[in-house]
Amino acid sequence: MPLDRLVLEKTAILYDIPPETADEQRPDRTWTMKQELGHLVDSAMNNHNRIVRATLDGHYTGPGYDADGWVALANYSEMHWATLIGFWRDLNLQLARIIARVPPERLNAPCTIGDDAPVTLQFLIDDYSAHILHHINQILTQ
Repeated sequence: MPLDRLVLEKTAILYDIPPETADEQRPDRTWTMKQELGHLVDSAMNNHNRIVRATLDGHYTGPGYDADGWVALANYSEMHWATLIGFWRDLNLQLARIIARVPPERLNAPCTIGDDAPVTLQFLIDDYSAHILHHINQILTQ
């Protein structure tokens, strides 16, 4: 499923979650719904940088990121649920526009993140969508 369609479909579902539910600490989960969606905001920002640089430069090498540290520093718990959803949606719709403009010859650009083995830009894009689905499914299953 294209990223823009995935994001719009899931956005509608996220808006149906009451804000007080999004703040609750969930059993057997590290993050609240807000924090988990905030993690996806951080992921969008990191992947925006990776995808743009790999597309423009023909390769990408950069750091990984400390997901817990980013979530804690951003303090997503203090954001309004609807604002957080909109922020996540808008970042990902912009990223979808960028992905749609990646020339086919750049999809094999090597991308190295942290100490991980290099992957192609195509793998990075596909893995990003899978990452979103994983976390959105976590948010939606209580």
